[in-house]
This record gives sequence, structure tokens and C-alpha cells, in this order.
Amino acid sequence: MSRLLRMEGIGKSFGQVRALNNVSLELDGGEVLALMGENGAGKSTLMNILCGALVRYEGQVYIDDKPVQIGNPVVARSLGIAKIHQELQMAKEMSIAENMFMGREKCNWLGLVDKKAQEEEAKKWLSMLELDLNPHRPLKSLRVGEQQMVEIAKAISLKARILILDEPTSAISKQETEQLFRVIRRLASEGVGIIYITHRMEEVFEIADRLEVLRDGEYIGTVNAKQTDRDHIISMMVGREIKDMYPKEAVPIGDEVLRVEHLYLNTPQGSSSRPLHDISFTLRKGEVRGLAGLLGAGRSEVFECLFGVHPALTSGDIYIEGQKVTIKSPRDAIDHGLSFATEDRKGKGLVLLRSIGENMSLPLLKKFTKGVVMNTGAEKVEWDRQMEAMRIKAPGTGTLAGTLSGGNQQKVVLGRWLITRPKILLLDEPTRGIDVGAKAEIYQLINNLAAQGIGIIVVSSELPEIIGISDRILTLCEGKITGEFMRGDATQEKLLSAATLREEASA
Repeated sequence: MSRLLRMEGIGKSFGQVRALNNVSLELDGGEVLALMGENGAGKSTLMNILCGALVRYEGQVYIDDKPVQIGNPVVARSLGIAKIHQELQMAKEMSIAENMFMGREKCNWLGLVDKKAQEEEAKKWLSMLELDLNPHRPLKSLRVGEQQMVEIAKAISLKARILILDEPTSAISKQETEQLFRVIRRLASEGVGIIYITHRMEEVFEIADRLEVLRDGEYIGTVNAKQTDRDHIISMMVGREIKDMYPKEAVPIGDEVLRVEHLYLNTPQGSSSRPLHDISFTLRKGEVRGLAGLLGAGRSEVFECLFGVHPALTSGDIYIEGQKVTIKSPRDAIDHGLSFATEDRKGKGLVLLRSIGENMSLPLLKKFTKGVVMNTGAEKVEWDRQMEAMRIKAPGTGTLAGTLSGGNQQKVVLGRWLITRPKILLLDEPTRGIDVGAKAEIYQLINNLAAQGIGIIVVSSELPEIIGISDRILTLCEGKITGEFMRGDATQEKLLSAATLREEASA
């Protein structure tokens, strides 16, 4: 029986670095194949070869058992190959429809772009994903999760025979994930072959038929999803057993470091931010406080208010070490001992075309300045210290941030904020889009920081993670606190129930 896709003996080097070595992959029409591996395992390189982004490689690609040479992305598209990237590849100033038809615009008989025709067809594909969005809306007006779903709709509209989904659920809600899975199953039933890349282990067992594992650029094996389990896959990915994914360590819990009373965020009409209503909680030194809730519940908005992002729209009282403080800007927040590692590390957390060191210096340019000249010696001491403390895998602090893996990029963000010597660390989805090995390192880092007496608040969409690393957990729904749990009492069922406790349901 012929295979829809075969990749045989694929090899690729970047200078002296061997990214892929004799890797193979097979995909049938109507099959969902999960491609698994840690960051740096070679998944992205293999998929970039398949979608035409990398053209010089060893080995051979076959489609319908016929050898093909994929010289560029246009050739890949003509062969029915489409890829949805983890980081959004869209123009936010343009409309939904313009983004969906970028590079393949529909034109009328005069050769002009037919925007009406584009919007009508875009609406059809959006409806397939159960998205009630006006195709005329600017993309920037959508939530990140909605933007992700638009990119998925765009890929589906290409009528691809081979669809590559790279972390498609990293920025979408549980409900949107369920919608996506329904679409994946429908496409598979129509004969589309789907390659699914994710670090969310529970997803692959729900959606995949087979799982292929890469490690350090090598093919490790392929297994049937129904004949394996999570521990086996993790062992294949990292080459060792991971008995405890969340190595929570007991540390002394100290005095109160943060108190928030009656925090409100009054967002204007049409804002993509969630209004907040009467948010009150405390945080102690050495404590890890989890903040759980569905996408759009207001978790990130809590962090933004504490960090002075919306001063004109925020009301309420904030106390740090018992003293009432006024925070009207991120500069005020930093001066009062707060640090905020944002969810969007590539869009807001890092300047990708700058070096690791330059990114680390961003919050403290004044500290490293003598008059109008940068004190490069003091800078380099801090850079080297954080490189070692964070265990950042890179040739040196001069390495561009954009060339690092997701896990190492996250470490750069954390290293930068630790240079500010924070009393309170706000971590928004600190393990989003990174592999299990890098996650374990982030968890250990959180333990180490808590042991130093830093108060830490963590937002995570993964309930096992929030339970595993937190001392106390708050749940939010529609901008309101709906529950509080001690670590020993928390279960996924309890958190999910509280996170969906809308006002009308509890009335």
C-alpha cells in the first residue's frame, strides 16, 4: 500500500552542528501522526525541510511513493503541504480575510483585489472552526487564541493533503482546542494526513494515531498511541525515566510580601482585555501562588495591573512588605521589587535580533550607565552570572536571542528579571511551548528562587502543572476569584469546576 508521505535518511547540518542524522518519517492519508521530542530534537528542522523552508539536505522525500524535490514553500504548497507555525506568522494591522489570502489574493476581471469575495470565502472557513468573527476585523483586535484559530482556518483553506500543526493549542482555550480537534478528525476522515507537534502529552493520546519520537537529531522510534503511555514516551524523548515531573521542594514560608485588596480593571468597550472585579489575595515570602483559569479569565490582566500596565484603568490597594505602594508604570513596579515574565516571550519578552546579554540588560539600563556611557564590565559580570545560574545553552552572551530554543529563551527572560533582585516574581505561562526536559529545569529554578525568599505567582493553563508547583492556588472566571485551594486539597476536577463557575451558575 502506498504512503501519502515518506521521508527517508534525512540529514541536515548547520556548520559543525548536526541537526538531523538519518531520520525517517511515514504518514498515511487520514492519519494523525504526533511528532514528539524535546526542543532541539530536530522536529522543526525536519518540518522545515518538508515545507520547503530548508532546501539543502541529505535523503529523499516521497509523496504518493514518487520522489519530490521541495525547493521552496511555493512548491510545498503546490504539493498540498501546509504548515501552521507555533509563533503567529500574520500581519496584525491587516484584516482577518487579508491575512487568510495573503500571497494568493482573489482578483476581479480588472486585476484588482476582490475584498468582498475574500471575506465571503474567509467566513466559510472560519465557520468550519465554529468562529463567529467578522472577516473585515483587524487581526490586532482579536485575542491571541482567536488569532491562532484564524491561522488554522487559513491553513485549512489551502485544502492541504498534508497539514503540519506546530503547537496549535499553545495559545487557545480548552473550548477552542475541542473545536480544533473536531476539525482535525473531520479532515482526517476526508483523507488528509496530519503531523501534530505538541509538548502537551495529554493531547497526543486524545488526537494521534501514532507517535514518532526524535532525540538529539536521531530517530528513536514510532509507536501506536493506544499501545503506549505518557511515561514511556517521556523516557523515549529524554533518554531517562522521569518519575516526578513536578519536584516541589518544601521551603520556609516567611512573612507576607504582597497584599492585594479590591483590585479592579475597568476596560473600555471593545477592549480585548478582561475586566477585573474585586480581586483580593496575599503572597508570602518563599511561597508559590498558582493562578488558574481558562483562557480569557483575567489571569494575565491581574499581572498587568500589578505591574502598572493599565494605571488609568486600575483601582485598588497594593501593599508590599506591609507598606502601601502606588504603581503607575512598569518602572514603578520594578522599583518596588516586582518582576514580570510575560506569556509572549517572543513578542513582548525578548528583542529577538539582540543578544542574550543585551536582552538581560533591558530593565536596568540606568544601573549599567555611567553618565552617557554603558558600564560594559558590570554588565558582563551580570550576564555571565545569569548564564551560569540559568544554565542557558548557548555559545555565549553575544548569541542572538532569536536563535535559541524556546526553553533557553525563557531562561533569558527569567535571568533578565532576576538581575533586578525582585521580591515578587510574576510568571505568566513560564513553560508554554517548551519540552519536558526544559520544563523540569524551570520547575527546579522556581524551587530555588522560592528557597531564596522570593514570592512567586505563576499563571499556567496546565492544571497538573499548577497543582504540582504551587503552595496555594486561586481560580479565576470572567475576571472574578471563584476559589482558593491549598496544594494538598487541589485536584484537576476541583480547579476546573471553580474555573468555570460563572456568576449566573453560582447565583
